[in-house]
Amino acid sequence: MFKCPNCQSKDIGKIGINQYYCWNCFIELTLSNGLILTHQVEEDGSLSSLDDLFDEDERRFIL
Repeated sequence: MFKCPNCQSKDIGKIGINQYYCWNCFIELTLSNGLILTHQVEEDGSLSSLDDLFDEDERRFIL
């Protein structure tokens, strides 16, 4: 498993194929081409990207 790039928590739940949810800071994470894409879930259910808050190195997924 991996850590949330936002809060470093390991309390990550799987919600779909390559899609995860951090139960500590409540953001959605998607694994794509070796990167963790981060999104905030808005009140209307839409997603807003948080990727610009993190360096690419912080979002790199390594097994």
